[in-house]
Amino acid sequence: MSSSLPSFVAKRSVARLPLVGLISKCIGCIFVQRESKTSDFKGVSGAVTERIQRAHRQKNSPMMLLFPEGTTTNGDYLLPFKTGAFLARAPVQPVILRYPYKRFSPAWDSMDGARHVFLLLCQFVNYLEVVHLPVYYPSEQEKDDPKLYADNVRKLMAVEGNLILSDLGLAEKRVYHAALNGNNSLPRALHKKDD
Repeated sequence: MSSSLPSFVAKRSVARLPLVGLISKCIGCIFVQRESKTSDFKGVSGAVTERIQRAHRQKNSPMMLLFPEGTTTNGDYLLPFKTGAFLARAPVQPVILRYPYKRFSPAWDSMDGARHVFLLLCQFVNYLEVVHLPVYYPSEQEKDDPKLYADNVRKLMAVEGNLILSDLGLAEKRVYHAALNGNNSLPRALHKKDD
């Protein structure tokens, strides 16, 4: 964030967080409701694509920072990528974030936000390693097929980051979280795999 102050996509609840929400609004973040597949879903995808294309054409335009997995993991796995970051047909700068830790993982795995922040603050120091891979320029075939583009970038990141490719995604993570919280009557939508 400090190197280029990019915009990013975040769930709507981030906009209501103290300080983080204000900063997110000021840098022009795009807020989404993950569960919603209504007409604003295409609007979000279009807004992201437009923002990426503008950043690619105009060097002084803010960049987009996107997390194509749509969630976090324990740091050993790479989940399937969503195609939103690749629809613009523009080159991408793959980045791997690592959180080396001894006691508590700063990666937001499976707890509510307040508890997560409390446990982060209980550690004397939290580390973040940022690994910048070379800019990835899509082939004509990848430009025509965002899924192929996303899959190829994901494979490159897995090799370079020594990560395990997982077929599980956000939908399965939601089912897992619901089970942890004792919710046995999961909504049907949670059983469907997200696109």
